[in-house]
Amino acid sequence: MSALDDLAVKAGDDDVVGSVPARLVAAPASAEEAAALIAASSGLTVVIRGGGTKLQQGPPPRDLDLIIDTRRLTGVVEHAAGDLITVVRAGTPMADLHALPGQQLALDAPPAATAGGTVAANASGPRRLRYGTARDLLIGITVVRPDGKITHAGGKVVKNVAGYDLGKLYTGSFGTLGLITECVFRLHPAPAAIAFVRAKAPAIHAARVLAAQVAPSAVEVHAAPGADPEIAVLLEGTATGVRERAAVVARLLGSSGPGSSGLSNAGVDVSDEPPPWWGVTPPGDVTVKLTGLLSQVPAMVATAVGAGAEVTGSAGAGVLYAGFSTDGIEPHGRVELIRAAAIRAGGHAVIQSAPEGVRDTLDMWGPVPGLALMRRVKDQFDPERRFAPGRFVGGI
Repeated sequence: MSALDDLAVKAGDDDVVGSVPARLVAAPASAEEAAALIAASSGLTVVIRGGGTKLQQGPPPRDLDLIIDTRRLTGVVEHAAGDLITVVRAGTPMADLHALPGQQLALDAPPAATAGGTVAANASGPRRLRYGTARDLLIGITVVRPDGKITHAGGKVVKNVAGYDLGKLYTGSFGTLGLITECVFRLHPAPAAIAFVRAKAPAIHAARVLAAQVAPSAVEVHAAPGADPEIAVLLEGTATGVRERAAVVARLLGSSGPGSSGLSNAGVDVSDEPPPWWGVTPPGDVTVKLTGLLSQVPAMVATAVGAGAEVTGSAGAGVLYAGFSTDGIEPHGRVELIRAAAIRAGGHAVIQSAPEGVRDTLDMWGPVPGLALMRRVKDQFDPERRFAPGRFVGGI
């Protein structure tokens, strides 16, 4: 019997990706078992599933024979505290990595998300301003290629990558180039103290914080139709340092000065708890991720709110999330307004979720440069085009 016969079972009613049901589901428990499974499933189309938190992103697959579930590829293989690294299997929930003693993997991914899925989506959260995204914190990776061969890239030391860094190629590839089975992450010391400084203020006021010498870990904005916009700043460090910098940020956000829009700031709150919208994708059955130059963040926020969307995101990294409900209203016009604002800002707008009856009519990814190169990479790694077919940019 082949590994496919040993591991695969008939898919259930919940084994669906973007409204496309799978025929089979398999959950390998090791890289070797996954390699045997993938080699034995030649000719079958495959989608990889971790915690399921990103399955709604991207168009539905053109075809789906097999879901490879990473729920048995779990566990922290190594935590080398002295080297500030950890080695984890791809199906390990991010909740486990948020609880490393004395150290932190500074990725604000949902607790139910998996390490491999976080890398495959290049996910991040508010602290991307200071620590970067999964792409920046990944220093080693193990992948099973679509031909069933196991590939290793990088290692356990931050400065050990020679030649092309394959880890960065797999990061953000959304499962189109193979199955990630193990990740090596760079860690950071857990801060002794934190503070969130929160104020009613327009997005343009975030520039005051970014220009000051306060070393914020995150500068987030929130805006919604009919509500006062807000800014929240995360500070990390020693108790004394955080307290002093929080006082500076409070003065910056609580006063009007050059560049003020005239909006009255109704007080400043300093707390060790984030606001409820912190790191949360805005509600709505259509959600969009926008990127752009920092100087254009206020314009992107204004356009999205004007289109009826609630917006949260990083004024320090130029990454925003907009959400709105269709409520029977045709969403294409609003999506195009938001996308046009991102393009004017030198960035992109990617639809992250949309109702089942609408997503097929929307361009989920939008225009992306380098598409010809991406297709050549796909042809090299997955010439049969069976991994997540049609789920990525340009139908890759």
